[in-house]
Amino acid sequence: MENQELTVRTPDPDEQFEALIQKIKDSGHNMDLGRIRAAYEMARVAHSGQLRRDGSPYVTHCIAAADISVDIGLDEDSIIAALLHDVIEDTNLTHEDIARQFGTAVADIVEGVTKLTRVQYTSKEEEQAENLRKMLLAMAKDIRVILIKIADRLHNMRTMAYQSPEKQRAKSLETMEIYAPIAHRLGMQRAKWELEDLALQYLDPSGYKEITDNLNARMPELEAFMDNMKAKIQARLDAEGEQATIYCRIKHVYSIYRKMYAQKLDINGIFDLCAFRVIVDSIPDCYNVLGIIHDMFKPVPGRFKDYISTPKPNMYQSVHTTVIGSEGIPFEVQIRTWEMHYTAEYGVAAHWKYKMGSSANTALKEGDEDRFAWVRRLLESQQESDAVDFFHNMKVDMFADDVFVFSPKGDVINLPAGATPIDFAYSIHSDIGNHMVGAKVNGRIVTYDYALQNGDIVEIRTSKSAPGPSRDWLNVAKSGSARTKIKQWYKKERREENIQRGRSMLEEELKHNGLTLDDVMDEAVCGPILKRFSFSCFDDLLAAVGYGGITATRAANRLRDEAKNLKPERKTALDKVSEAAERRETQAAKKEGKAVHGILVAGLSNCLVKFSRCCTPVPGDDIMGFITRGQGVSIHRRDCVNCQQLLSQPENAGRWVQVSWASKIPDTYVTTILISAKNRSGLVMDIATVLNAINAKVRSLNARETGISMALASVTVEVKDASELKYIMSRLASVPGVGSITRNGM
Repeated sequence: MENQELTVRTPDPDEQFEALIQKIKDSGHNMDLGRIRAAYEMARVAHSGQLRRDGSPYVTHCIAAADISVDIGLDEDSIIAALLHDVIEDTNLTHEDIARQFGTAVADIVEGVTKLTRVQYTSKEEEQAENLRKMLLAMAKDIRVILIKIADRLHNMRTMAYQSPEKQRAKSLETMEIYAPIAHRLGMQRAKWELEDLALQYLDPSGYKEITDNLNARMPELEAFMDNMKAKIQARLDAEGEQATIYCRIKHVYSIYRKMYAQKLDINGIFDLCAFRVIVDSIPDCYNVLGIIHDMFKPVPGRFKDYISTPKPNMYQSVHTTVIGSEGIPFEVQIRTWEMHYTAEYGVAAHWKYKMGSSANTALKEGDEDRFAWVRRLLESQQESDAVDFFHNMKVDMFADDVFVFSPKGDVINLPAGATPIDFAYSIHSDIGNHMVGAKVNGRIVTYDYALQNGDIVEIRTSKSAPGPSRDWLNVAKSGSARTKIKQWYKKERREENIQRGRSMLEEELKHNGLTLDDVMDEAVCGPILKRFSFSCFDDLLAAVGYGGITATRAANRLRDEAKNLKPERKTALDKVSEAAERRETQAAKKEGKAVHGILVAGLSNCLVKFSRCCTPVPGDDIMGFITRGQGVSIHRRDCVNCQQLLSQPENAGRWVQVSWASKIPDTYVTTILISAKNRSGLVMDIATVLNAINAKVRSLNARETGISMALASVTVEVKDASELKYIMSRLASVPGVGSITRNGM
């Protein structure tokens, strides 16, 4: 995709809407254009005076979302809902206003698309998780909600050039993390590809440009190759009497980008840039064409996949094979029927595009509920998850590659790539997982962390006297469903143990916030928190922390924020002690002199202070001061390697000076975090996603290989103190593959 220059002409809403009406007429679907026109008039009046960043009337975005909905193939109610999708959030219109004119179904869809009312969240990640949960709930009622949401996001990404760089990056990360995976899970390959390419354009502009420039330069050569191969295949199929339609395309930019990073290649090292699609009338024809293709070209071993006999969870079906042409260039061939093709292009939206009944307002036909049951299962599996787990599970359950294994009876079980016998056991039934005592794969005993492979036959050994799942299983299980069922067992069976464990974890986390359990058990502090999480008492909160239903960090942050909101007269004993300590520090500061960069130097006033680059200390660190020649006092962490070396040298004994942090810290401080992790595709993007989700102020982020399959990432951030730094490090520890996280100088 080439970058397009920003147009100056402001689009005319009426012209844009008339083009939409013409597209609906051309689609061949029988829709009430009067209702659609009435919806446009309602949206136009409601959004009157509102403008987009490019200066165009806001209603043009609503028309564009409806236009994409027509491309997807949605029904009449969906087109109307797309036109009205922002009126509840951005105007004075209500659910009742929409229901009165267009019916409850349309009003419910619009309300489902609308974002959550803005409330105060502990982190951006938590806010996104709550918004996503609401969307999934709406999806469970009517799948059209998420289809319109994808249309809305797709147009926003197409016009992202007008936004600030910060918003471009934040929205692109969200698109890559949430909307592209959902489009993938819904089988909407066209939308997924475009969302990924548009997001990559802002997440890695130089990488995107490198690929598009190279593709543009090689396009004549690639087009000649595709035309030649297409002609050869068509001629052979005609000779064999096979009726087939052949399409060819260049792989989309993000697909090439992922392959470059996964295999550490530049674009010149990627040969299978071209893909061919052969569409036939029946399933037997698919396998006949496969035989012909393998007779014409040499197949690449290990690159054959049969998704017809074993469809993907998103209903995708095709036979894939990679072959090498006469020029020695490999290319992929996908073979499918027309019905499979429609489902592959439009996913669940193919339900409306090609299978609409006589009523344009029918949401689902009989039997279709089972096709969307995964939405409800996903929701059920996430009920016990906090924000961090929620996003991790979403990525695994919705975007990971699949592995297909068999039960001893021959039933096919679909699990995320990397799944273990624990995931298999819980996918059969909770009781099987809870009473599991061992597993066999292909007749051989395996460990619980064994990574299942395609075609494995898995047998689970159980015992009624089994003690139940181990907490360590939470680190082994890959699927969100298995992790949730393990947490549910601990919630039900080990309440007292959970309360004690949760108490210890919460006390430790509160200590970093300068609080104790006594400070937060006051009804005025914990009451709102208990109500928000539907806990009947404080022990319920402790139990939830203990079994992993809510993280100790999240609970402590909530309690801390609530304590800060208390009126001044309701100060705790800790507040009074802190105030007394602050007064003493202030008095000491007056005696010692003025702080420089938040540092007080004993016996010196207004001296030059600099922070050593070897260990980059931040408030809360135990520090020492070293008098340098001509550069003032250098501040080191006491555990710094260089500091320890200087201390061991007798000639430096007279150059140490006592330093301390001032009571008032006016600045933020720059420090560096070192992350050792398994080298893999997407590592840097996952790290960046976590940092963005917690709104960390990042100065720089880079990574390099350090050995076989290992990488070292360096993140320089601005923080207020050591507790904020610890929080950032704890969040980074959740990134898959991370082995250790340290600070520089250690």
